[in-house]
This record gives sequence, structure tokens and C-alpha cells, in this order.
Amino acid sequence: MIRRPLLAVMACAVLPLGLAACGKKQDNLSATPPMQKLTLMLDYFPNADHAPIYAALARGDFRRAGLDVTIRTPSDPALPLKLVAAGKADLAISYEPELFLARDKNLPVMGVGALVDKPLTSIISLPSAKIAGPADLKGKKVGTAGIPYQSAYLQTILDRAAIPPADVKEVGVGFNLVPSLLSKKVDAVLGGFWNYEGIQLARAKKHPRIIRMENAGVPTYDELVFVATEQTVRKRGELIRRFMQALQAGARAVRADPAAGVDPLVAASKDLDRGLQLAAVKATLPVFFPAKPSQPYGYMDPEEWKAYGTWMQQNKLLKHPPLSSTLTNEFLPGEGGQPSEDSTPGASSTP
Repeated sequence: MIRRPLLAVMACAVLPLGLAACGKKQDNLSATPPMQKLTLMLDYFPNADHAPIYAALARGDFRRAGLDVTIRTPSDPALPLKLVAAGKADLAISYEPELFLARDKNLPVMGVGALVDKPLTSIISLPSAKIAGPADLKGKKVGTAGIPYQSAYLQTILDRAAIPPADVKEVGVGFNLVPSLLSKKVDAVLGGFWNYEGIQLARAKKHPRIIRMENAGVPTYDELVFVATEQTVRKRGELIRRFMQALQAGARAVRADPAAGVDPLVAASKDLDRGLQLAAVKATLPVFFPAKPSQPYGYMDPEEWKAYGTWMQQNKLLKHPPLSSTLTNEFLPGEGGQPSEDSTPGASSTP
């Protein structure tokens, strides 16, 4: 899925928070708590990346958790972070790099759980370009959407492959990445998702070749994360916990039967191609869950976030050192110790 996350200038007060120091907690959803409304703002139009959400909604997992969930689709993909910060939504789906950029602009938001825990952004080419790996980008034209951190991805990949920047031409193609690839305006594009555009091209028998960011020198990151305001984290943490518990049930249902997420997804957005969505969900299944079985559902690795934030600063994408308060794992299923008296839920001394 080609995303268009472009943050406008935003300024709000930020209170210092820290990374989660989580202790195990017994979750109990056997008794339905009093019903509460929760508004979730998607990052983009409904698609395969959201299958666990639609499964949890259709199966009644949210209602059993005492949540009356309303899903909203943004009119502009730049809006979700701003809307959740303004209190227009309880939770929003965004991207780890966008969250770092928002915190750098003092927007008081933080990640509270991962939806997709690996990069989906990729370099996609067709066989005629003869690009089997990063080294083959030398002498090629690479189309990008003009998003600064994706241009930085390309430069990082070229540096690792020891390719002088002058030997690769970056071409701004806006959001016409796939059309530019098919028309051979460019040899490859950086910005399409391996689980969506890659699948779409494969289904069209175009035999795409894909280079994933984390395999080419870019620090790994969580492509899609749930975001809440600091105030919601402080005052409504139990709401987040119940949401993540119910979402875990939906994700497990999708893993057992992808149709559990695809059928309600297509019912909610009838212009979707069911075959494409089903293929995309099957491809995405491994990254709907943490890399290690010992990690709770929705886990965001603080060390990986620190490394990625440092990379952003080194590439002059952030004006300030990345804040350790950008995420908390406090409200994931089975997690949650008592915060100290001088900290917000999820705080620790992690620098």
C-alpha cells in the first residue's frame, strides 16, 4: 500500500515519558466490563493491513471487551496523528517514522502497540531492470514519492552497497509509483509495500523483484502502530489494554483463517478486490505478530526504536535527539506493572 503520510507543522506541549518497564499481568475478559465507546482512525482506506481489526469487530471481540468501536477513515492520510492529538479519535494508526517526526514537533502522542511489526516499504522492480539486489541499482532510475525519510532509505541503501549517489538517479513520481514502473519511466520504485503492491504485481504476472528495507541496510522498524495521546495513556490506559486484548483475539482468528478478517473487510469496503486482499493478508500474517513467541502481542522493541530514531537524527530527519517516550508496551496483553509515583504509566529510566 503506497502511503502518503505528510505531517504539517504541529506544536503542543510534551511531557517527558519513558519506555515501558513491563511486568506480567493476568488478563481476564471473562466478565464483560461496562460498554465504552472507542473511535479508531485508520491510516488509510480499509485494506489487508487492517484485517485483525475487522476480524475482532465482526467476531464481537471488541464488544466482549466492553468496547463499542467505531472505525473512521481519514479524508487525508496526513490527518490521523493530528486528529488523535486533538481528541477527535481515541486511537489512530500511523507509522513509526511519522510518530518520531510528530514527537520532534512536540505533538504529545505515543505508540501503544504495533499492528505490523516489520517494514512493509520496499524497492520494487520488474525483471527487465535486472535488479536482484542493492548493488544492481547502480546506473538505474529509482522513483520515489518525495517523502524525505524514504529518500534517506535510498541513500542508506546506496551507502551500504558502496554505490556513489551520483550513480543512481532518484526521480520524483509522486504517488504514481506502480504506473511509473509499468511504463518504464523508472527502473525501480521505493515506497510500495511488498505485501500489497508486490502482491498486486505478482497476481498480474509481472514477476516483481523486491528488496525489503531491513535487508538492505535500513534499521528495522514497525510499519504500522497504534497511537494515543499522553493524556489517554495516563487516564484511560485500561481502555487501551482492552482494545489490544480484543485485537489479539482478532489477529489469532485471522492467523487460523484469513477469511475471518478478509470477509468483514470486503463487506465494509465493497470496492476491494477480495482475491487481492486475501493474498495480501496471507503474505502479511508473519508480521502481524511479534518476532519472538515470548513477546506480548503488539510488542514494540525499545532497542529497535532507539536504533531507528538515532538513524533518523543522523540523517537530519529529526532536529532533536529521539525521545525515549515515543512508545509504551504497558498496555499490551499480559503486560503492566504499577507505575512509580513520579512517572506516567509506561515510564522507565531508559535513556
